[in-house]
Amino acid sequence: MILPHDYTERVYAGVLGKIIGVYLGRPFEGWTYERISAELGEIWYYVHERFGVPLIVTDDDISGTFTFLRALPDYGNRRDLTAAQIGQTWLNYLIEKRTILWWGGMGNSTEHTAFMRLKQGIPAPRSGSIALNGKTVAEQIGAQIFIDGWAMVAPGDPELAADLARRAASVSHDGEAVYGAQVVAAMEAQAFVETDINKLLDTGLALIPGDSVIYRLIQEIRQWHAASPQDWRKTRAQIAAKYGYDKFPGNCHMVPNHALIIHALLHGDDDFQKSLMIVNTCGWDTDCNSGNVGCLLGIKNGLTSLERGPDFRGPVADRMYLPTADGGRAVTDAVAETFHIVNVGRALHGEAPLAPKDGAIFHFELLGAVQGFLVEDNPTSAGTATIENVIGHSEKGRRSLAIHYHSVAPGRTARVATPIFIPSKSVAEYFERRGYGLLASPRLYPGQTVTARLVAAADNAQPVTCGLYLRVFGGEDDELRLLTGPHTTLIAGQEQTFTWTIPDTGGCPIAQIGVEIAHERHADGTIFLDFLTWEGTPTVHLTRPADGGSMWRRAWVNGVDIFESRDTEPFRLMQNEGRGLLSQGTRDWTDYRAESTLTLHLAKAAGLAVRVQGLRRYYALLLCNNGMARLVKALDGEQVLAEAPFAWAPDAVHTFTVQVDGQQIHAAIDGNSLFNVEDTDRPLDGGGVAFVIEEGRIAGEGVNVMRNA
Repeated sequence: MILPHDYTERVYAGVLGKIIGVYLGRPFEGWTYERISAELGEIWYYVHERFGVPLIVTDDDISGTFTFLRALPDYGNRRDLTAAQIGQTWLNYLIEKRTILWWGGMGNSTEHTAFMRLKQGIPAPRSGSIALNGKTVAEQIGAQIFIDGWAMVAPGDPELAADLARRAASVSHDGEAVYGAQVVAAMEAQAFVETDINKLLDTGLALIPGDSVIYRLIQEIRQWHAASPQDWRKTRAQIAAKYGYDKFPGNCHMVPNHALIIHALLHGDDDFQKSLMIVNTCGWDTDCNSGNVGCLLGIKNGLTSLERGPDFRGPVADRMYLPTADGGRAVTDAVAETFHIVNVGRALHGEAPLAPKDGAIFHFELLGAVQGFLVEDNPTSAGTATIENVIGHSEKGRRSLAIHYHSVAPGRTARVATPIFIPSKSVAEYFERRGYGLLASPRLYPGQTVTARLVAAADNAQPVTCGLYLRVFGGEDDELRLLTGPHTTLIAGQEQTFTWTIPDTGGCPIAQIGVEIAHERHADGTIFLDFLTWEGTPTVHLTRPADGGSMWRRAWVNGVDIFESRDTEPFRLMQNEGRGLLSQGTRDWTDYRAESTLTLHLAKAAGLAVRVQGLRRYYALLLCNNGMARLVKALDGEQVLAEAPFAWAPDAVHTFTVQVDGQQIHAAIDGNSLFNVEDTDRPLDGGGVAFVIEEGRIAGEGVNVMRNA
């Protein structure tokens, strides 16, 4: 297949459709049609404020969809990716009982059951099979809700999409659940080249058994729709009577919810808003069903279809959370995830990756994209600006972010920022309470260099002072403190490219980065942000800040059993069984040296890891309780790259140093060089740092990360 000419834009519309649908249905997930009708009425717009909950949430539908797809790039973007490799991806990115899944227990939560099978060494697809887990567990909805990414990497190729969907679904599901997932994936893939819903249904049906419940259900709903095309409520009642929750066991069965997706697509008149209204008002697993419908219609009808009716995009502002064991990608946006997907799809088609504006992190190159940028909501900034994505004012691209400032004056500074870590302490606490924690690492660190280009509109009446700033968590209450960077005064038509090496923040994590605009009297006008990006490995001491707080702890992705902080021990880590990691950093960290002094109170193995890409992808220098020091590589199991005798005793204090430079790995303990190894077999090319503890307790003060000379 040839990639569609508008492939990137259609993927972006699919990603937006997915997250809009999830955000729309999330507050009343699990409600019945009757309760929704009585308490909320028809769902034509976001209702989160009526529940007092955030719009942008951590959610398994979103995080699973965009995380499990990473199996493709992690395994070389090969079309012969296996279910077993996707299962390994689960084990790498999932932190048990903390990220992505509903951890409802063995035999109760389908995904939790499959995870336990994988953890026990049972590979996919057996991990999700009916033979092992039973029909009820294997046929719940999760196979469908995680499936959209596999379709978006196979535009116009429903056979490939359905096959990838089958492999991915079989990690945790079987039977009718897999068939439903294949239908959705095939329809979404074909939606890149076909606009007729009934033809898309024919495409999906052609790829599943004709004697399956899913096949029969789709054909029956088509008949019901044809008999009463204007009465969606009648069709809903027919679905409830024949395919309702009372007919299929388990917590959230695939069949009833798949029926509502088909129902909404047929009765929605090809309208994004109406289709989402129907699928959400019908109830049951609202965020899951709404996410699939939104994604398919976004792909099929494009970006402009999302804007017919109320403003679904404005409140979302592209924002997404993907909490996994790879914390540097947890706080992300729809544009970034779009290009991850597109570049996987391009690789599968033998095409080079896209990197707008020389790979800038924030480039605004897609229609309407704001990439999380919003006006600060505080007394000094509220009402000072509006933003929009516009054509032009870009040196190496087509679009930019227009910041229209209003009545800027002393005491009224316009500030527009995007989150690059957990937005606030209250947000972190809320997600922890609801069971889907936002485990994340900051994306930007001291020592890295930020570059941004600003352009003043040609018709600005007055010069204004503008520049870059950060919000950094600090103090016992974790208030967001202002840290300003380089500034300049721009007159009409003038441009400036800023370069800013981020200073030491004393261990305080960076929460936001943005642009501020000020004037000594009164000014209105427009500044265009062409791009904002950063590069380089940080030079940073990752430790507890001197003035306390708790957000520094949340900057560490917690993959250990117990993480405590004591007065003299910022890091006290305990692991009761198996191996745990406490990690921080991003995939952008490539060549650097990491050093930490640790007290090994008791451990089967413990030490320091670098280029950490999850729980099962890293290099680590370990001291083991059999009297050996080892340099290991975790990747589809553990490989010992080098080892040497090293005697140590409980409560010993040792300094671990690991340096990575290209494929070279140098390791030392207490300043004495132990290993110098070259890894040429699928080397890990980037990632953060981690404390490693296996069955025991360690303590430490922090980790120094330094770029190589």
